[in-house]
Amino acid sequence: MWSRGARKASTESDRVGKVARQQRDWTQGSIMGNLWGLAWPMSISALVEQLGPTVDMIWMGRLGQAAMAGVGVAGLAVMTVNAARAGLNTGVRAMIARAIGAKDMEEANRVTQQGLVVIALFATLMAAIGIFFSDTILRLLGVTPEVVAMGAAYMRIQFIGSVFMSLAMLANGIMQASGDSMTPMKLVITARIFHIILSPCLIFGLWIFPRLEVQGAAYASIIEQALIGTGVGWWVLFSGHSRIKPTLKGFRFDGKILWRMLKVGLPASFTGMERNFASLLLVRFISPFGTVAVAAHSLLNRIDPFFHMPAQGFGQAAGVLAGQNLGARQPDRAEKTGWIASFIFTSAMVVASAIVLLIPGPIIRVFNSDSDLVHLTTIFLRIEIVNYMVFGFVTVLMNCLNGTGDTWIPMWTNLVSMWVVNVPLAWFLSTHTDLGVYGVRWAMAIAIVIRAAVYVIYWKLGYWKRTRI
Repeated sequence: MWSRGARKASTESDRVGKVARQQRDWTQGSIMGNLWGLAWPMSISALVEQLGPTVDMIWMGRLGQAAMAGVGVAGLAVMTVNAARAGLNTGVRAMIARAIGAKDMEEANRVTQQGLVVIALFATLMAAIGIFFSDTILRLLGVTPEVVAMGAAYMRIQFIGSVFMSLAMLANGIMQASGDSMTPMKLVITARIFHIILSPCLIFGLWIFPRLEVQGAAYASIIEQALIGTGVGWWVLFSGHSRIKPTLKGFRFDGKILWRMLKVGLPASFTGMERNFASLLLVRFISPFGTVAVAAHSLLNRIDPFFHMPAQGFGQAAGVLAGQNLGARQPDRAEKTGWIASFIFTSAMVVASAIVLLIPGPIIRVFNSDSDLVHLTTIFLRIEIVNYMVFGFVTVLMNCLNGTGDTWIPMWTNLVSMWVVNVPLAWFLSTHTDLGVYGVRWAMAIAIVIRAAVYVIYWKLGYWKRTRI
């Protein structure tokens, strides 16, 4: 048994280690070591982040295909509206990463202060719009009345919770941009464990809780994000337990910071919104093929992240390191970071592709065992292998460009690949060829290959190295 002195020494050692990690200069030393040091907590965070929605989809499978389709489509709609806020997050992260790289902590704290107030106000406005138009959005997508009813009930509650989710994601993003990926990981794990326990209780009416079915999953998300994501996350920042130490004392809007934030964030907002809106439009092309097709499409959107999220951390870490290195005036080191992370991500996706080829059925049956649904989702999943082969370059290099503040190229790349290639091709292949509903998935695969090629060429050309924010 440890003595009191030994325990005290151990606690002090842990505290010193945590402080050292938070104050670490990520622009020096081994690129691979820095990537790994930042990426593994981000990878775990990204993977665990998906557990809540995925477990909810498993429970929706017990309620039927209409519940799966409704929650899946509603989730896409919420993501589309939230993408505007997520773009502003990108602006905040890029500015903080640059400030940290330049060793300007006062600037990092000012950006955090401005970002918190602006994003809180913006998220509240977008949530109000989403709540009011929930039914209308789903009806426009052409899904059945049963799917509209279930999806709208889920959607309205999720929009209320999106305010807390926005603040939670901002807190995590700020800590990650400063070089602290451990604290966000701990917060995400705690929040998801809480959600996984609470969600079935509210969905099925277990123990002392009422049976709320689809709405129960949404309420579990709100409670989780409000208590842990927002409450604890911002307590960490404001209590001085992070490298970033913001304060709201004497707050006034800073026009210069807000303009820079918008200059970087608005293109990223537009990128996310048009990409998610295009994804919603693809549902419109799929819905004529029936509820099973919509459910299969929604199910694949939940399965997909589990294959690429473990490597997603390398994309996020590369974005932070690229931004910090550009702030430290080391553009060549930033470029090398992007290439290394891209090849690591791609290697991981090759392994994911092998799993998809070998055992798609058992993966899908975890959610629902209906034979038609399993068959259709299996084919969708195998088409998705084309995406897996190039997804590493898309994710990593887009994160790197956003991290350096060059958000215009991702915006135009997504705009052209989605609206000139993906959407028209999905319509043509699904309505004018024998591919039918599979044409939608093939169009998505072709578009992402084009997007990957553009990012690789642009990253190699190096024009992003001259970006100023």
